[in-house]
Amino acid sequence: MTRTTDFLAPARLGRLELPHHLVMAPLTRNRAEADGTPTDLMVTYYAQRASAGLIIGEASTPNAVGQTYPNVTAIHSDRHTAGWRRVTEAVRAGGGRMFLQLQHGGRVSHPATTGLTPVAPSPVPLPETIHTPEGRQPAVVPRELTTDDIRATAADFAAAARRAVDAGFEGVEVHSANGHLLHQFLAGNTNRRTDGYGGSPGRRVRFTAEVTEAVADAIGAGRVGVRISPGTTVNGIEEDDTAVLYAALVDRLKGLGLAYLHIVHADPGTEVYRRIRADWPGVLIGNPVLPALTTEAVGRAAHDMLAAGADLVALGRPFLANPDLVNRLCLGAPLNPVRDRYLMYVGGADGYTDYPALGDQPSRPSSDSIVALDTGRVARSSRATSSAAPSTRTEFCQVTLARSVFDQPRSSSSAMRFG
Repeated sequence: MTRTTDFLAPARLGRLELPHHLVMAPLTRNRAEADGTPTDLMVTYYAQRASAGLIIGEASTPNAVGQTYPNVTAIHSDRHTAGWRRVTEAVRAGGGRMFLQLQHGGRVSHPATTGLTPVAPSPVPLPETIHTPEGRQPAVVPRELTTDDIRATAADFAAAARRAVDAGFEGVEVHSANGHLLHQFLAGNTNRRTDGYGGSPGRRVRFTAEVTEAVADAIGAGRVGVRISPGTTVNGIEEDDTAVLYAALVDRLKGLGLAYLHIVHADPGTEVYRRIRADWPGVLIGNPVLPALTTEAVGRAAHDMLAAGADLVALGRPFLANPDLVNRLCLGAPLNPVRDRYLMYVGGADGYTDYPALGDQPSRPSSDSIVALDTGRVARSSRATSSAAPSTRTEFCQVTLARSVFDQPRSSSSAMRFG
Protein backbone atom coordinates (compact mmCIF):
# COMPACT_ATOMS: atom_id res chain seq x y z
CA MET A 1 0.00 0.00 0.00
CA THR A 2 1.43 3.40 -0.95
CA ARG A 3 1.98 6.22 1.49
CA THR A 4 -0.97 8.17 0.12
CA THR A 5 -3.51 5.33 0.13
CA ASP A 6 -3.07 4.11 3.72
CA PHE A 7 -6.61 5.37 4.35
CA LEU A 8 -7.89 2.49 2.22
CA ALA A 9 -6.82 -0.14 4.76
CA PRO A 10 -9.62 -1.75 6.80
CA ALA A 11 -10.58 -0.05 10.06
CA ARG A 12 -12.74 -0.59 13.14
CA LEU A 13 -15.28 1.55 14.95
CA GLY A 14 -16.21 -0.28 18.13
CA ARG A 15 -17.77 -3.52 16.98
CA LEU A 16 -18.17 -2.30 13.41
CA GLU A 17 -15.62 -3.46 10.87
CA LEU A 18 -15.14 -0.80 8.21
CA PRO A 19 -13.72 -1.53 4.74
CA HIS A 20 -11.47 1.55 4.94
CA HIS A 21 -10.87 4.76 6.93
CA LEU A 22 -13.00 7.22 4.93
CA VAL A 23 -16.22 8.52 6.49
CA MET A 24 -18.87 10.55 4.67
CA ALA A 25 -19.45 13.63 6.82
CA PRO A 26 -23.00 14.85 7.56
CA LEU A 27 -24.16 17.27 4.86
CA THR A 28 -27.37 19.30 5.04
CA ARG A 29 -28.90 19.28 1.54
CA ASN A 30 -32.53 20.37 2.15
CA ARG A 31 -34.12 17.56 0.11
CA ALA A 32 -36.55 16.27 2.78
CA GLU A 33 -40.30 16.80 2.73
CA ALA A 34 -41.63 19.90 4.49
CA ASP A 35 -42.21 17.91 7.70
CA GLY A 36 -38.66 16.51 7.69
CA THR A 37 -39.40 13.07 6.26
CA PRO A 38 -36.70 11.65 3.94
CA THR A 39 -37.71 11.42 0.29
CA ASP A 40 -37.18 8.89 -2.51
CA LEU A 41 -34.45 11.15 -3.84
CA MET A 42 -32.62 10.88 -0.53
CA VAL A 43 -32.81 7.09 -0.67
CA THR A 44 -31.04 7.21 -4.03
CA TYR A 45 -28.48 9.79 -2.87
CA TYR A 46 -27.30 7.82 0.13
CA ALA A 47 -27.40 4.45 -1.66
CA GLN A 48 -25.10 5.91 -4.35
CA ARG A 49 -22.52 6.62 -1.64
CA ALA A 50 -22.71 3.28 0.19
CA SER A 51 -19.03 2.57 -0.49
CA ALA A 52 -18.06 5.07 2.23
CA GLY A 53 -16.58 3.30 5.24
CA LEU A 54 -19.29 4.94 7.32
CA ILE A 55 -21.97 7.44 6.32
CA ILE A 56 -23.01 9.96 8.96
CA GLY A 57 -26.48 10.98 7.85
CA GLU A 58 -27.32 14.66 7.64
CA ALA A 59 -28.41 16.71 10.66
CA SER A 60 -31.86 15.65 11.85
CA THR A 61 -33.79 17.59 14.42
CA PRO A 62 -35.03 15.80 17.57
CA ASN A 63 -38.04 18.10 18.06
CA ALA A 64 -40.09 20.67 16.14
CA VAL A 65 -38.55 23.79 17.66
CA GLY A 66 -35.05 22.58 16.79
CA GLN A 67 -35.59 22.80 13.02
CA THR A 68 -33.09 25.12 11.37
CA TYR A 69 -34.13 25.59 7.74
CA PRO A 70 -36.90 24.46 5.39
CA ASN A 71 -36.76 20.84 4.18
CA VAL A 72 -34.17 19.61 6.67
CA THR A 73 -34.63 16.13 8.04
CA ALA A 74 -36.15 15.23 11.41
CA ILE A 75 -36.41 12.15 13.64
CA HIS A 76 -39.24 12.76 16.11
CA SER A 77 -42.26 11.05 14.52
CA ASP A 78 -43.19 7.61 13.24
CA ARG A 79 -43.23 9.00 9.72
CA HIS A 80 -39.67 10.27 10.07
CA THR A 81 -38.52 6.91 11.41
CA ALA A 82 -40.14 5.03 8.53
CA GLY A 83 -38.61 7.40 5.98
CA TRP A 84 -35.12 6.99 7.40
CA ARG A 85 -35.54 3.21 7.53
CA ARG A 86 -35.88 3.20 3.75
CA VAL A 87 -32.56 5.04 3.53
CA THR A 88 -30.65 2.71 5.85
CA GLU A 89 -32.04 -0.37 4.10
CA ALA A 90 -30.86 0.93 0.73
CA VAL A 91 -27.39 1.75 2.08
CA ARG A 92 -27.11 -1.62 3.79
CA ALA A 93 -28.11 -3.36 0.55
CA GLY A 94 -25.17 -1.57 -1.08
CA GLY A 95 -22.77 -2.80 1.59
CA GLY A 96 -22.76 0.38 3.69
CA ARG A 97 -23.45 1.39 7.26
CA MET A 98 -24.80 4.62 8.77
CA PHE A 99 -24.91 6.80 11.86
CA LEU A 100 -27.38 9.71 12.05
CA GLN A 101 -26.46 13.18 13.26
CA LEU A 102 -28.86 14.69 15.80
CA GLN A 103 -28.95 18.48 15.65
CA HIS A 104 -30.99 21.14 17.43
CA GLY A 105 -30.62 24.55 15.80
CA GLY A 106 -31.33 26.64 18.88
CA ARG A 107 -31.33 30.28 17.81
CA VAL A 108 -30.53 29.19 14.22
CA SER A 109 -34.23 28.93 13.40
CA HIS A 110 -37.20 31.14 12.59
CA PRO A 111 -40.97 31.21 13.30
CA ALA A 112 -41.59 31.43 9.55
CA THR A 113 -40.08 27.94 9.26
CA THR A 114 -41.35 26.22 12.42
CA GLY A 115 -44.26 28.35 13.65
CA LEU A 116 -42.41 28.51 16.98
CA THR A 117 -40.12 30.98 18.73
CA PRO A 118 -36.54 29.66 18.65
CA VAL A 119 -34.90 28.71 21.94
CA ALA A 120 -31.35 29.23 23.14
CA PRO A 121 -29.23 29.34 26.30
CA SER A 122 -29.74 33.12 26.43
CA PRO A 123 -31.91 35.64 24.54
CA VAL A 124 -29.14 36.56 22.10
CA PRO A 125 -30.26 36.57 18.45
CA LEU A 126 -28.30 35.29 15.48
CA PRO A 127 -26.43 38.34 14.12
CA GLU A 128 -27.44 37.69 10.52
CA THR A 129 -30.41 36.84 8.36
CA ILE A 130 -31.67 33.27 8.08
CA HIS A 131 -33.22 31.29 5.24
CA THR A 132 -36.98 30.63 5.59
CA PRO A 133 -39.73 29.41 3.23
CA GLU A 134 -40.32 33.09 2.36
CA GLY A 135 -36.65 33.81 1.69
CA ARG A 136 -34.01 35.28 3.98
CA GLN A 137 -35.34 37.14 7.00
CA PRO A 138 -33.80 38.87 10.03
CA ALA A 139 -33.26 36.51 12.95
CA VAL A 140 -35.56 36.83 15.96
CA VAL A 141 -34.66 37.01 19.64
CA PRO A 142 -34.77 33.44 20.99
CA ARG A 143 -36.48 32.43 24.20
CA GLU A 144 -34.11 31.44 27.00
CA LEU A 145 -34.43 27.79 27.95
CA THR A 146 -35.49 27.09 31.53
CA THR A 147 -33.90 24.24 33.46
CA ASP A 148 -37.07 22.22 32.82
CA ASP A 149 -36.71 22.98 29.10
CA ILE A 150 -33.10 21.81 29.22
CA ARG A 151 -34.08 18.48 30.76
CA ALA A 152 -36.90 18.06 28.22
CA THR A 153 -34.53 18.80 25.32
CA ALA A 154 -32.05 16.18 26.55
CA ALA A 155 -34.96 13.72 26.72
CA ASP A 156 -35.91 14.63 23.13
CA PHE A 157 -32.38 13.80 21.98
CA ALA A 158 -32.60 10.44 23.76
CA ALA A 159 -35.97 9.67 22.16
CA ALA A 160 -34.61 10.63 18.74
CA ALA A 161 -31.65 8.30 19.26
CA ARG A 162 -33.98 5.40 20.02
CA ARG A 163 -35.91 6.19 16.84
CA ALA A 164 -32.68 6.26 14.86
CA VAL A 165 -31.71 2.78 16.02
CA ASP A 166 -35.23 1.59 15.22
CA ALA A 167 -34.78 3.06 11.73
CA GLY A 168 -31.68 0.92 11.20
CA PHE A 169 -28.84 3.29 12.03
CA GLU A 170 -25.80 1.81 13.74
CA GLY A 171 -25.70 4.80 16.06
CA VAL A 172 -26.02 8.57 16.29
CA GLU A 173 -23.79 11.62 16.36
CA VAL A 174 -24.65 14.35 18.88
CA HIS A 175 -24.02 17.67 17.12
CA SER A 176 -22.25 20.12 19.42
CA ALA A 177 -20.66 22.17 16.65
CA ASN A 178 -21.11 24.89 14.03
CA GLY A 179 -23.07 27.33 16.17
CA HIS A 180 -26.14 25.22 16.84
CA LEU A 181 -27.84 24.78 20.22
CA LEU A 182 -25.26 22.68 22.06
CA HIS A 183 -22.47 24.86 20.71
CA GLN A 184 -24.42 27.94 21.79
CA PHE A 185 -24.19 26.64 25.36
CA LEU A 186 -20.42 26.19 24.96
CA ALA A 187 -19.65 29.68 23.65
CA GLY A 188 -19.46 32.65 25.99
CA ASN A 189 -21.05 35.15 23.61
CA THR A 190 -24.23 33.09 23.25
CA ASN A 191 -24.36 31.69 26.79
CA ARG A 192 -24.83 34.48 29.32
CA ARG A 193 -26.48 32.35 31.96
CA THR A 194 -25.64 32.68 35.63
CA ASP A 195 -26.98 29.28 36.72
CA GLY A 196 -25.31 25.86 36.59
CA TYR A 197 -25.24 25.92 32.77
CA GLY A 198 -23.32 29.19 32.33
CA GLY A 199 -20.24 31.04 33.45
CA SER A 200 -17.13 28.87 33.72
CA PRO A 201 -16.09 26.43 30.98
CA GLY A 202 -16.96 23.57 33.31
CA ARG A 203 -20.54 24.80 33.53
CA ARG A 204 -20.88 25.67 29.85
CA VAL A 205 -19.99 22.13 28.79
CA ARG A 206 -22.65 20.70 31.09
CA PHE A 207 -25.52 20.71 28.58
CA THR A 208 -23.54 18.91 25.86
CA ALA A 209 -22.44 16.37 28.45
CA GLU A 210 -25.96 15.81 29.76
CA VAL A 211 -27.42 15.40 26.28
CA THR A 212 -24.68 12.91 25.41
CA GLU A 213 -25.22 11.00 28.66
CA ALA A 214 -28.98 10.84 28.01
CA VAL A 215 -28.41 9.51 24.50
CA ALA A 216 -25.83 6.99 25.72
CA ASP A 217 -28.24 5.79 28.41
CA ALA A 218 -30.94 5.38 25.75
CA ILE A 219 -29.05 3.35 23.13
CA GLY A 220 -25.67 2.46 24.62
CA ALA A 221 -22.51 4.58 24.66
CA GLY A 222 -20.90 2.46 21.93
CA ARG A 223 -23.49 3.74 19.48
CA VAL A 224 -22.88 7.43 20.25
CA GLY A 225 -20.44 9.92 18.74
CA VAL A 226 -20.07 13.65 19.40
CA ARG A 227 -19.13 16.33 16.87
CA ILE A 228 -17.28 19.50 17.88
CA SER A 229 -15.81 22.49 16.01
CA PRO A 230 -13.24 24.20 18.25
CA GLY A 231 -12.60 27.82 17.32
CA THR A 232 -15.24 28.11 14.59
CA THR A 233 -17.05 31.42 14.14
CA VAL A 234 -19.92 30.12 12.01
CA ASN A 235 -23.43 31.28 12.98
CA GLY A 236 -22.04 34.13 15.05
CA ILE A 237 -20.12 32.00 17.55
CA GLU A 238 -17.23 33.53 19.50
CA GLU A 239 -15.01 31.43 21.75
CA ASP A 240 -12.43 33.34 23.77
CA ASP A 241 -11.28 30.30 25.78
CA THR A 242 -11.23 27.52 23.19
CA ALA A 243 -8.34 25.52 24.63
CA VAL A 244 -9.73 25.49 28.18
CA LEU A 245 -13.30 24.96 27.00
CA TYR A 246 -12.60 21.83 24.97
CA ALA A 247 -10.24 20.43 27.56
CA ALA A 248 -13.17 20.63 29.98
CA LEU A 249 -15.56 19.03 27.49
CA VAL A 250 -13.20 16.16 26.66
CA ASP A 251 -12.62 15.59 30.37
CA ARG A 252 -16.38 15.36 30.91
CA LEU A 253 -16.97 12.98 27.99
CA LYS A 254 -13.91 10.73 27.96
CA GLY A 255 -15.12 8.32 30.61
CA LEU A 256 -18.43 7.51 28.90
CA GLY A 257 -17.07 4.92 26.46
CA LEU A 258 -18.43 6.71 23.38
CA ALA A 259 -18.00 5.45 19.83
CA TYR A 260 -16.00 8.48 18.72
CA LEU A 261 -15.26 12.19 18.90
CA HIS A 262 -15.48 14.04 15.58
CA ILE A 263 -13.56 17.30 15.03
CA VAL A 264 -14.76 19.63 12.26
CA HIS A 265 -11.98 21.30 10.24
CA ALA A 266 -9.38 19.53 12.33
CA ASP A 267 -5.97 21.17 12.08
CA PRO A 268 -3.14 18.97 13.39
CA GLY A 269 -0.91 22.03 13.50
CA THR A 270 -2.84 23.59 16.37
CA GLU A 271 -2.30 23.04 20.06
CA VAL A 272 -6.05 22.54 20.53
CA TYR A 273 -6.07 19.53 18.19
CA ARG A 274 -2.96 18.03 19.76
CA ARG A 275 -4.39 18.44 23.25
CA ILE A 276 -7.68 16.82 22.27
CA ARG A 277 -5.89 13.90 20.60
CA ALA A 278 -3.71 13.41 23.68
CA ASP A 279 -6.63 13.57 26.11
CA TRP A 280 -9.26 11.63 24.13
CA PRO A 281 -8.84 7.89 24.78
CA GLY A 282 -11.12 6.60 22.04
CA VAL A 283 -11.65 6.83 18.29
CA LEU A 284 -11.05 10.30 16.86
CA ILE A 285 -12.54 11.29 13.50
CA GLY A 286 -10.75 14.19 11.83
CA ASN A 287 -12.47 16.33 9.21
CA PRO A 288 -9.56 18.07 7.44
CA VAL A 289 -9.56 21.42 5.71
CA LEU A 290 -9.01 20.73 2.02
CA PRO A 291 -6.82 23.12 0.01
CA ALA A 292 -8.46 21.93 -3.21
CA LEU A 293 -11.01 19.38 -4.40
CA THR A 294 -8.56 17.24 -6.36
CA THR A 295 -7.57 13.59 -6.06
CA GLU A 296 -4.09 14.52 -4.91
CA ALA A 297 -5.25 17.11 -2.35
CA VAL A 298 -7.94 14.89 -0.84
CA GLY A 299 -5.66 11.86 -0.67
CA ARG A 300 -2.86 13.87 0.90
CA ALA A 301 -5.22 15.42 3.46
CA ALA A 302 -6.58 11.99 4.42
CA HIS A 303 -3.07 10.58 4.81
CA ASP A 304 -1.90 13.56 6.87
CA MET A 305 -4.97 13.34 9.11
CA LEU A 306 -4.19 9.72 9.96
CA ALA A 307 -0.52 10.54 10.44
CA ALA A 308 -1.56 13.19 12.98
CA GLY A 309 -3.33 10.60 15.12
CA ALA A 310 -6.88 10.56 13.76
CA ASP A 311 -8.39 7.08 13.52
CA LEU A 312 -10.84 7.89 10.72
CA VAL A 313 -11.13 10.71 8.18
CA ALA A 314 -14.44 12.48 7.49
CA LEU A 315 -14.93 14.07 4.07
CA GLY A 316 -17.90 16.17 3.01
CA ARG A 317 -17.73 17.90 -0.37
CA PRO A 318 -15.62 15.14 -1.98
CA PHE A 319 -18.37 12.58 -1.23
CA LEU A 320 -21.08 15.05 -2.18
CA ALA A 321 -19.76 15.41 -5.73
CA ASN A 322 -18.35 11.89 -6.15
CA PRO A 323 -20.63 8.99 -5.26
CA ASP A 324 -17.72 6.67 -6.10
CA LEU A 325 -15.11 8.73 -4.24
CA VAL A 326 -13.34 5.72 -2.75
CA ASN A 327 -12.80 4.16 -6.16
CA ARG A 328 -11.61 7.46 -7.65
CA LEU A 329 -9.06 8.01 -4.87
CA CYS A 330 -7.87 4.43 -5.14
CA LEU A 331 -7.40 4.62 -8.92
CA GLY A 332 -6.07 8.18 -8.89
CA ALA A 333 -8.94 9.25 -11.15
CA PRO A 334 -10.05 12.91 -11.37
CA LEU A 335 -12.82 14.15 -9.06
CA ASN A 336 -16.07 15.81 -10.10
CA PRO A 337 -16.23 19.49 -9.15
CA VAL A 338 -18.93 20.64 -6.73
CA ARG A 339 -21.75 22.62 -8.31
CA ASP A 340 -22.28 25.12 -5.51
CA ARG A 341 -25.57 26.55 -6.76
CA TYR A 342 -27.28 23.24 -5.98
CA LEU A 343 -25.87 22.70 -2.47
CA MET A 344 -28.86 23.87 -0.40
CA TYR A 345 -32.36 25.33 -0.61
CA VAL A 346 -33.02 24.43 -4.25
CA GLY A 347 -34.30 20.84 -4.03
CA GLY A 348 -34.40 18.38 -6.89
CA ALA A 349 -31.93 15.94 -8.41
CA ASP A 350 -29.66 18.56 -10.00
CA GLY A 351 -26.38 18.68 -8.12
CA TYR A 352 -27.64 15.92 -5.84
CA THR A 353 -28.11 12.50 -7.42
CA ASP A 354 -26.81 13.32 -10.91
CA TYR A 355 -23.08 13.45 -10.18
CA PRO A 356 -21.55 10.77 -12.42
CA ALA A 357 -19.53 7.77 -11.33
CA LEU A 358 -16.60 6.56 -13.42
CA GLY A 359 -17.83 5.00 -16.64
CA ASP A 360 -21.44 4.51 -17.63
CA GLN A 361 -22.28 2.63 -14.44
CA PRO A 362 -21.04 3.06 -10.83
CA SER A 363 -17.79 1.18 -10.44
CA ARG A 364 -18.26 -2.24 -8.82
CA PRO A 365 -15.80 -5.02 -8.02
CA SER A 366 -15.72 -7.77 -10.63
CA SER A 367 -17.05 -11.22 -9.79
CA ASP A 368 -13.48 -12.56 -9.93
CA SER A 369 -12.44 -10.09 -7.24
CA ILE A 370 -15.36 -11.07 -5.03
CA VAL A 371 -14.57 -14.75 -5.34
CA ALA A 372 -10.91 -14.11 -4.61
CA LEU A 373 -11.79 -12.12 -1.50
CA ASP A 374 -14.22 -14.71 -0.23
CA THR A 375 -11.68 -17.49 -0.59
CA GLY A 376 -9.05 -15.69 1.43
CA ARG A 377 -6.71 -14.33 -1.22
CA VAL A 378 -7.01 -11.02 0.63
CA ALA A 379 -6.83 -11.01 4.44
CA ARG A 380 -10.17 -10.01 5.99
CA SER A 381 -8.98 -8.96 9.42
CA SER A 382 -6.60 -6.15 8.49
CA ARG A 383 -4.11 -5.73 5.67
CA ALA A 384 -3.43 -8.24 2.93
CA THR A 385 -0.48 -10.52 3.53
CA SER A 386 2.45 -10.19 1.19
CA SER A 387 1.59 -13.44 -0.57
CA ALA A 388 -2.05 -12.35 -1.00
CA ALA A 389 -1.43 -8.83 -2.22
CA PRO A 390 -3.46 -7.78 -5.26
CA SER A 391 -1.19 -7.67 -8.29
CA THR A 392 -2.45 -4.41 -9.83
CA ARG A 393 -3.80 -1.10 -8.60
CA THR A 394 -7.15 -1.79 -10.30
CA GLU A 395 -7.42 -5.17 -8.59
CA PHE A 396 -6.55 -3.61 -5.23
CA CYS A 397 -9.31 -1.04 -5.71
CA GLN A 398 -11.80 -3.74 -6.65
CA VAL A 399 -10.96 -5.65 -3.50
CA THR A 400 -11.27 -2.51 -1.37
CA LEU A 401 -14.79 -1.95 -2.67
CA ALA A 402 -15.65 -5.62 -2.28
CA ARG A 403 -14.88 -5.43 1.44
CA SER A 404 -17.87 -3.10 1.78
CA VAL A 405 -20.11 -6.04 0.95
CA PHE A 406 -18.27 -8.96 2.52
CA ASP A 407 -17.51 -7.27 5.86
CA GLN A 408 -21.23 -6.83 6.51
CA PRO A 409 -22.75 -9.07 9.20
CA ARG A 410 -25.15 -11.71 7.97
CA SER A 411 -28.05 -10.19 9.92
CA SER A 412 -29.39 -6.73 9.09
CA SER A 413 -30.41 -6.17 12.70
CA SER A 414 -28.56 -3.38 14.50
CA ALA A 415 -29.14 -5.23 17.77
CA MET A 416 -27.29 -8.24 16.35
CA ARG A 417 -24.36 -6.09 15.33
CA PHE A 418 -23.93 -4.39 18.67
CA GLY A 419 -25.10 -7.07 21.08
